[in-house]
This record gives sequence, C-alpha cells and structure tokens, in this order.
Amino acid sequence: MTLPRIQILALGGTIATAPDASGAMQMGLGADDLVAAVPLLAGLADIRAETVSRVGSHSLSFDQIHALAQKIMSLDVDGVVVTQGTDTLEETSFLLDLLVERDIPVIVTAAMRNPALTSPDGPGNLLAAVRVACDPWVKQHAKALGVVVVMLDEIYAAADVLKIHPTRLNAFASPQTGPLAALVEERVVPLSLPVRAPIEAARKRLGAAGEGREQPVALLWLGLDEPGYILEVMVDHRDQLGYRGVVVGAMGGGHVPERVASLVGQLAEIIPTVVSPRAGGGPLLRQTYGGPSSEIALRKAGLIWGGRLNPLKARVLLQACLRAGLDRTAIGEVFDLFG
Repeated sequence: MTLPRIQILALGGTIATAPDASGAMQMGLGADDLVAAVPLLAGLADIRAETVSRVGSHSLSFDQIHALAQKIMSLDVDGVVVTQGTDTLEETSFLLDLLVERDIPVIVTAAMRNPALTSPDGPGNLLAAVRVACDPWVKQHAKALGVVVVMLDEIYAAADVLKIHPTRLNAFASPQTGPLAALVEERVVPLSLPVRAPIEAARKRLGAAGEGREQPVALLWLGLDEPGYILEVMVDHRDQLGYRGVVVGAMGGGHVPERVASLVGQLAEIIPTVVSPRAGGGPLLRQTYGGPSSEIALRKAGLIWGGRLNPLKARVLLQACLRAGLDRTAIGEVFDLFG
C-alpha cells in the first residue's frame, strides 16, 4: 500500500523546546526530533520533515508567514502539517488561509505543555494532525475546509479559531462556530463545513500579496474612559510612526467613547482604519444606535467595518490588503465580505 506523502514544516514554539542547564525551556528541537517522538507516524504516512525556523511564534513575522505560504503552494505532497508556537497561532493560521489555495489538507498544530512536563501534548497533537491529513473525508473536502487547526483532538477553521486561555491544555476554541470535526479513537468525525465564500473572495482580491512590502498595522484596544492620547499622536504624527493602517478594538456592536469619536474619524481620513469587536468576534452592528460614537456615526465618518473578525484577525487581513496595494475603497469591500 502506498502511504500518503505528508510534509511537516516546523517553525519552533513550545512543541519544539528543550530544557537548558537551568531548567528553562529553550527553542532547539527540529522537525526530525518531533517526528522521532511519534513512532506511530511511520505507519500512517510517508513523512517528509523540514525545519523552517526555530523561534517562538511571538517572534514570527508577516514576511515569514508569506514565505511559508509560498513554500506550501510549491510542495508536491498529499498534505502539509505546520508545527509552531501557540502565541500567534490564531493569526498565522488565518494568514495562511488567506494566502494558500491547495486541494490538499493544510493543517497547523502546536503544543501547550512543553516536552519536559508530564503528559506533553505536542506528540499527540502532531499524531492527530497527520491522522487528519490522511483522513478520506478531510482529503475529499480539503478545499472546502481550507487551512485548519488541530489541537486536543478537535479540528477548527483558521478564520474562527481563537486562543482563549494563556496556559490551559484546552486553550483553543471557535466560540462563534464550534469545531469542524473531532478525532475519536482513530477516526475523524465530521461535524460541519466552514463558510468559505469570504475567504475565497478575499484571496482573489489580495492577488500577489506575498510580493508586497511590509505594511505595519497598529492595534488599539479601547476601554472604559479612554482619553485618546495615542490617537492624538497617530493623527498628528502618522508619518513619523510609520503605521499604514489601524485596527480599533471597539466596544459592543461597534462603539467608542464619545470623547475619542472625533479622533477616530480624523484617523480614518488619514489611513485605513478598521473597527473590530473587542468582544472576540462579530458580526458588528451597522444601523441600530445613534449618537456621535455609535456604529451609524462611525460608518458615516469612513471607518471600515470589521464584520465578524476579532481585532487580531482583522489586523492580519488589513495587513494583507495593504501589502497587496488595495486602496481604502477596495479594503472596505474585502472586509464587507466578513459581515
């Protein structure tokens, strides 16, 4: 029997750490080490392992993920598993989903417990990810699923998955939609297919985003009685700061404190400014509340509406739009796809 060819691309993260002389966990393990820790992989697939980097996901860059997407697009294999850290997994997996168009399974996995702890989850997650990549239902629906995240025997859509706890083993979930499938014994049990139309349409608009230059995007999280000093600096000194876009983590269905409403409007006149729900996901309101800081007023002032994307994912999408050279109108059309 010919086994499926599965490429493992290792980026680093907790799954690839080892203790130093002091006992502190340091990056160091490569793809071959991860594969060696899971002997069962040899019976599932023809494994090809490559170490792409050895850094924590907190230090990954957009450029690295764009390069990774290009690598995935060029591989002649039956499935791809990316291992990385969990700190930015919800962002990197979403960016890969926007950039990678393949009809093979593309899976991102990681670990919450490092290899020095009792019952580390990295080997189990890697085994589960390869099982998913080899599964007939997943292969049949690979294009409809897009990039998925496999953690703790559950499969999540990249556009919906969130890290909801900093350290807990079950740190990942998709609060808006739930998992797409679950692993039970050695089988994948399908639960649903994701809504792919926004991702597919956005990818067409983004085109060759990977060829563009870095486009820094600021993330501003608004809270109770925010005075707006950072907003003032961004309005007055945007060129010196270097940001090319802004995502505002807004309150409720898309609201900001009244004392900063005019500043947010001024910022939107200068650079593309996206309003996204700080609650963790949308969709936002569009025409319910009135007043100077309401969603109706902010939309009239030119703020781009982030739809159902949380601020972290909205920042990823805005960066990709800017990198692709889209103007403010086109960026607004892309975000409109997400509700």
